[in-house]
Amino acid sequence: MFGARTSASGHQPSILGDTLQNFLEQIEQRSITVGVVGLGYVGLPLAVAFAGAGFKVIGLDVNDRRVERLNDGDSYIADVATEALVEQVEAGRLTATTDGARIAEMDAVVICVPTPLNKTRDPDVSYILAAVEEVARHFHPGMLVIMGSTTYPGTTEEVLLPALAVHGSVAGEHYYLAFSPERIDPGNKKYKLTNTPKIVGGYTEKCGDVAAALYGTICDQVHRVSSCRAAEMVKLLENTFRSVNIALVNEVAMMCERLEIDTWEVINAAATKPFGYMPFYPGPGLGGHCIPVDPHYLTWKLRTLDFQARLVELASEINSAMPEHVVRLVADALNENSKSVKGSRILVVGVAYKRDIDDVRESPALDIMRLLIARGGSVDYSDPYVPEVSEGLEAPMKSTDGVPGICADYDCVVVCTDHTDYDWPAIIDASPLLIDTRNVTAGRDDAHIVRL
Repeated sequence: MFGARTSASGHQPSILGDTLQNFLEQIEQRSITVGVVGLGYVGLPLAVAFAGAGFKVIGLDVNDRRVERLNDGDSYIADVATEALVEQVEAGRLTATTDGARIAEMDAVVICVPTPLNKTRDPDVSYILAAVEEVARHFHPGMLVIMGSTTYPGTTEEVLLPALAVHGSVAGEHYYLAFSPERIDPGNKKYKLTNTPKIVGGYTEKCGDVAAALYGTICDQVHRVSSCRAAEMVKLLENTFRSVNIALVNEVAMMCERLEIDTWEVINAAATKPFGYMPFYPGPGLGGHCIPVDPHYLTWKLRTLDFQARLVELASEINSAMPEHVVRLVADALNENSKSVKGSRILVVGVAYKRDIDDVRESPALDIMRLLIARGGSVDYSDPYVPEVSEGLEAPMKSTDGVPGICADYDCVVVCTDHTDYDWPAIIDASPLLIDTRNVTAGRDDAHIVRL
């Protein structure tokens, strides 16, 4: 898009002062090419949204099958309707590729790659490094580079800046750099990409101006913060807030069990207070890519600064222990019926990490299944959204059909995910023993029900 010459010292002269207004005008005119690196549950909705706003969009992914499906107009993300994808592909506004050289055609690049934890629960930024190194290989002055992957505060400055220092390029002088965290809530019918406020933090004010202008074409509201670090911290605060409050209510559930009090009755009564209280609900553990993972990014970064985030770490410990607690509930309930986990037939209902989606990342249901199998249980699962699972299991398992009728064939049924298309009254009635971790048995006090 923009050309620049290199000075004798090896550093490029600053070019952005002359081109800022031009870039903003081109965003308004939809005449820039937007690139999205990583076409998963964050990147694909973003790519389709930019294409829908009138931009030419190039999606880059290392997965050949994903790229093939996208170019055929076949969506593999539940929140992206195939019809919406087809419209953009057929109009020629959206194309996908595995060829990193096409980054050279992009004027704005949004990095949306995974940020998992490694085996020691420390941040794994290898995907970010691979993505930004590919951008650096095909970098040109005047680009806008936005980091969209969730990570620890300082990543944009500590990882992206050095990698993009191509031929002496300086962020804010030769290219624009910003961080804008994803706020995707899979399966949420009310809040989508466009009507969820977008957080943007630029490396400089001009960087923030350009990034905010770009996101302003697809989001109803853009909220600016002062820096990339502040934007990175916003995302971690949001998910750490949820993690800590869920840990609190999970511990309350265990307290109520000892005190012989109905946890859900207490929570629902507390929720009638119109101020100073926000209801959270217990469950079998945390799942998904964000809430179980993001607090570890924060605590890891703080440990490097000789600071222990004790509350955050304790919350992670409590939430991580919930699958063990559920298994204990199963074992105790079977014992009350003169049975043991070993040799019992157990059906897990729902393995997605939340209702009405097909995502099993970090799902506590899989931990519960693994623990029950380790105790000698004969375990099956049923989930209309997840036909097969293998994560954390010795061998892949396929979903069992026939719920609720088949529930009567099991010694115990464990509800881990409360999908709305299940006939819950029928499941409750058909189950000889039911462990309810999602309060699907609200209003029932049958002797065969054990509620978290």
